[in-house]
Amino acid sequence: MSLSVGDTLPDITLKTPGPDGPEDIRTGELFAGKRVVLFAVPGAFTPGCSNTHMPGFVVNADKILAKGADVLACLSVNDAFVMGAWQKDQNAEHILMLADGNADFTRAIGMDRDASAGGMGVRSYRYALIANDGVVEYLGVDTQRGVVEDSSADAILAHL
Repeated sequence: MSLSVGDTLPDITLKTPGPDGPEDIRTGELFAGKRVVLFAVPGAFTPGCSNTHMPGFVVNADKILAKGADVLACLSVNDAFVMGAWQKDQNAEHILMLADGNADFTRAIGMDRDASAGGMGVRSYRYALIANDGVVEYLGVDTQRGVVEDSSADAILAHL
């Protein structure tokens, strides 16, 4: 499946950092009855993700939530411990961190890519989406390395 506007997001169990360690979070419950902005990065702590992509959402989190998003979430094919450390490093306390360690969600929506040449295994494409009650309203995918345009916080703000 390659994700498109109008598609319903799958119900997959992910992990999120919790006070006592990783906690399960079901995407079906996360998206149900809410307008969710989800952006995905190829890897926590990587240069483009840490220097450009995440900071745009950190700076604009209040604006995104004020424009009608109920939840602002970041997903990466990393574990919950890495996502928790990255959340602290980026001052991203208003962003729900989602760990897709086995790339289950990423594969289910067709956003997986092979980054083995760089020693990173399976990763996610860089994308952002707006989903209303689990149905994709906007999808912006950046496939060029280092490019953050259609998946940026500014692109999300323009579509909310």
